[in-house]
Amino acid sequence: MYVELKNVNKKFGTHEASHDICFGIEKGKLVALLGPSGSGKTTILRMIAGLESPDSGDIIIDGKVVNDVPASRRGIGFVFQSYALFRYMTVFDNIAFGLQVQKKDKKYIRERVMELIRLTGLDGMEKRYPNQLSGGQRQRVAFARALAPSPSLLLLDEPFAAVDAKVRHELRSWLKNMIRQVGITSIFVTHDQDEAVEVADEIIVTNLGRIEQIGSPVEIYQHPATPFVAQFIGNSAVVEDYGRFRGFREVEGLPHAIVRPEYVEAFKQDNEKYRDLIDYAEEGTVEDIAFRGSYLEVKLNVCGATLTTNRSLERRELQKGEKMYVLLYRLYVFDHDRAQLLENEELKGLEIVGG
Repeated sequence: MYVELKNVNKKFGTHEASHDICFGIEKGKLVALLGPSGSGKTTILRMIAGLESPDSGDIIIDGKVVNDVPASRRGIGFVFQSYALFRYMTVFDNIAFGLQVQKKDKKYIRERVMELIRLTGLDGMEKRYPNQLSGGQRQRVAFARALAPSPSLLLLDEPFAAVDAKVRHELRSWLKNMIRQVGITSIFVTHDQDEAVEVADEIIVTNLGRIEQIGSPVEIYQHPATPFVAQFIGNSAVVEDYGRFRGFREVEGLPHAIVRPEYVEAFKQDNEKYRDLIDYAEEGTVEDIAFRGSYLEVKLNVCGATLTTNRSLERRELQKGEKMYVLLYRLYVFDHDRAQLLENEELKGLEIVGG
């Protein structure tokens, strides 16, 4: 492992920001620290950077314990949420700043800066000042400046938070491609699960100063290891008494269930695709319909519980109060310690659309 945290603990007064944190990151990987505000992810990042010191435990980079190594000597590039660019410096001078501190010769500085300007798609902008750039361009300058001294590790704290939604989406793909080209081990903090799933090779989910789960985006989404992960990842509805739904029996000791939109399919009686499945469906009523851009989010009352499903804009329009048939394919059941996936027993072996 290139970066390792072993039994790391950190308190601020009585607040336990990090509790027994243990994980390892392979060289060249792009890893997301994902969790809600106050979950401890930024504290972890700052301890790796050397901006905070752990109360106990070891932080290891490239096989060396760096607990007592100053931030300036850890070989780390850091990209801040607010860009932190020098507003009276040009793009070229902002990127060159770290190299000038290292007292590199002018020829090397110019070659390195121009290389990064090309890599980050800032060609022709080297003489501009930050106030002459868009938010996305300023973030690219911040990335280039962090990469200029050739760090062994790149840390990014909410790197897309200060840009609008369209630019944020463009920067996600750009960042992933850029880091693959450079081959640098990278860790970024985010509270946006879509961002983590789209960008990261691996996700570390944090909550209340603890690590809940570590895995690939697919593993985290499809196989949540704890109730917190099952609820935090995906747009889920929490349901009690899930034994009321057809095809499900309650599991002893697991009283709660989580239902995600992709596990729910709603259709009208006259839909030929589902005609043979009406006998397996529940009756439901449309409670609310919200336009989400490329799809409709439909809330349904099913057996007294509110479930959500996503509906294509191509399908016929719905109205509040309409009666629907609803298929529930699967759900997660959980208590305070564990989560388990349940499949609808009645639908097993059936050829169904959308399940």
